[in-house]
This record gives sequence, C-alpha cells and structure tokens, in this order.
Amino acid sequence: MVNTSLQPNAQVRGSELRFWPENATLENYVGVIFRADRAPFLPALGNSLAVTLLTVLVALVVAFLAALAVSRFRFRSRAAFLVAILIVQMIPAEAMIISIFRLVDGWHLLNSVIGLTAVYVATVLPFTIWTLRGFVQGIPVELEEAGMVDGLSRAQAFWRVTFPLLAPGLVATGVFGFIQAWNEFVFALVLNPRPDAMTLPVWLRTFLDPNGGINWAELMAGSTLVAVPVVVFFLIVQHRMTSGLVSGAVKG
Repeated sequence: MVNTSLQPNAQVRGSELRFWPENATLENYVGVIFRADRAPFLPALGNSLAVTLLTVLVALVVAFLAALAVSRFRFRSRAAFLVAILIVQMIPAEAMIISIFRLVDGWHLLNSVIGLTAVYVATVLPFTIWTLRGFVQGIPVELEEAGMVDGLSRAQAFWRVTFPLLAPGLVATGVFGFIQAWNEFVFALVLNPRPDAMTLPVWLRTFLDPNGGINWAELMAGSTLVAVPVVVFFLIVQHRMTSGLVSGAVKG
C-alpha cells in the first residue's frame, strides 16, 4: 500500500511490477489532502478521531461498571443479562440499520458526531462487557478484603488494589474498541453521508469513480493515512495490550 502510494498513477497502471517505487513522489498525498474537487480529508479525520475516542471512553466506563456488577454481585436475572449480551453480539449490523436510522433521525442526530457515537457505543458494548468480565473475574476478591482489613474502605480497596491490576485489561479492550469504531463503514455511510460529517472509511469511498477511472495511487495514499493513527495508537499501548491479553487468557 505504501509502495503504491509513492508511485505516479501512470506507473501503477503499468504492467511492470516494482517492489520499490522508482522516482518516488509525495504528490499523491498532497492531492489526497488538498484537492478541492474531492471530499476534504481533515474534517473526515477530525470526525473519525472524535467519534472513535468518545466511543472508546464511554464504552469503557459503562462496560467497566457492568463487568464489575456481573462479576462481584449476585442479583436476579444476572444469567439472563449475560445470555442477552451473547445474543446481541450474534445480530448482524445490517439487520438493524433501518431501525437505527429511524431512531437517530427521530433524535435529529443524523450527520452528527453524537449520533454516530451513540450507535458505536451500543455496538461495541456487548464485546467490551464480556471481555472485561473475564479480567475482573481473574482478580481474587480476597485482595480487596485484605485491603479492607488494613483499614481501607470498600471504594478505597477497589481503586488502590483492584483497579491497577485491571489497567492492562482496560487497555487491551480499548484497543479492540478503537479499531472497531475507527474502521466501521456501514453505519457511518448511512448515518453521516454529508461530506462535512463523514468519517475516514466513508471518505475513502469517494475515490471510487462510477466510470471506472480510479486513481489507485491516491487511493493507496488515502488508505495509508487512514491506517497511520491505528498503527500509532497500537504502538503506544502495545506493551499494556500484550500483558492484558496474556492475563485474560490465563485468568479468564
């Protein structure tokens, strides 16, 4: 993808295969970002960042509280709640698109960050709750009880003892939520089609020419720009994510 993005489009359409770009150029990136006849890149980037970060933040907070509830407390319909989480994950997004569109339209939240974020949170929550539940169950409740014996309140024991141990699990779950929200296409296409409200996956669709004249070099440059934030985010949290995945696999 990076190799193609650094070649002129005429060279990309040629029959000769090149494993490294000859006469590499950044014109494709300049055209992707600054061309006036294409949907703007920077607003799409801002929309994607806003929607994704809000989705991860809200989903982690809600899922964290839900995971604590189903792991640390016994209440009526607890088993039914867990089964409902699994059932929701089995429903394809396409089966709900009409109902979700009418719901968001009724709230007057089409082409808005808030409306798309609400849908993404509802989509990400089942997986997030189920994953965090495994991390919470992997931490013995006796650790909190030991802290309470030493004079801590229940809340202090949780925040000082249990929460630091859950941090890798939160990071690992947040990465999956980030990738899912960042790459989602169907809901973004239906709910935020306006050029100034579209996210990056929908923005990439504007490179497809109905007449078949696709500029593959610019398309690969746009795809590279879309992939860079995910790679950077993953590199930042890689250590925490790896330890979280190993912890969940052993203790879950």
